[in-house]
Order: sequence, then structure tokens, then C-alpha cells
Amino acid sequence: MPRPASAAAERARHRYRAAARAGRRLKRLPGRHENEVARRLASIPGFGAIGATALAAMVPNPLSFASGQHFAASLGLTSQPHSSGGKERLGRISRQGNAMLRRLLVLGATSRLRYARRSPEASDWATRLLARRPFKVAAVALANKMARIAWTLLARGGTYTTTATA
Repeated sequence: MPRPASAAAERARHRYRAAARAGRRLKRLPGRHENEVARRLASIPGFGAIGATALAAMVPNPLSFASGQHFAASLGLTSQPHSSGGKERLGRISRQGNAMLRRLLVLGATSRLRYARRSPEASDWATRLLARRPFKVAAVALANKMARIAWTLLARGGTYTTTATA
């Protein structure tokens, strides 16, 4: 292997090992599951401990939003409308709100879509969405859906359970 390529491969191995060590340390933290809200949010597929803890910390009162749709819009996960003359045109996502939460939701949605690509029978909705839309558009749509589910769990309580139609 050429010298620059071997150096890049060694840096990648070093970063991978550092990330694996950080993950093991995170699992050993004593109070990581003490927050009941974060534990309930972590039951959503694709959310994870970091996303659940961040969302629980950043959204202390979910009832300040009228619905899950308003919550997702506050995170910037909805399309910006550019309507004129009765014709509705939806543009890119608005990117309003907390960029860290939006990034964590899109990252979790990306991992769920990668899993749906490998085993299409596991997530029928995501598989159908990937057949119709580009990967990144589908990731933002799934992040929007995850934000709505998270709002429901925050506002009404309970844990996430999968359904046969989801």
C-alpha cells in the first residue's frame, strides 16, 4: 500500500478504536438510564441513548407544542412552502430550531434506512419510501416521523411499540 494510503488507513483504525472505547465508557456510566423520559425515548428504533438523553434535556415541556407536527416543524424537519397562485410548492427543509437535535434525528433515521436496505421485510414503510424517494429525502422524512413519535411519548407517556403496519 502506498505510504499516504497506509497512513490514512492507520488514522481511520485509530479513530474507530477511539470511538469504540468511548462507546464502552458510555455504556458503563452509572446514571445513563436514570432519566425515565430518556429511557422511554430510547425505545424508539433509531433514537439511541445519546439522542434520547439530548431530546429529554432540550424539551422540558412537550405540551408547549400543539402537536407532533408543530414539534417536528420547530426542529426544522418540515419543508418550506413556496406557494403562489393556489399552487403549492414545497422546498427544502427549513432548518429552524436546534441543529444538534435535528442532526441526531437524521443520523438515527439514516441508520434505520440502512438497516431497511439490508432487510426490507423489517421496515415496510421505510422500504416503500426508499423505492419512491432519494436516500437523504427519505432520511429526513423518517426523522420527521421519529420526532412526531417522540413528541407523542413525551406528551402522553408510555413506551414505543411497533405495529404491523409501521
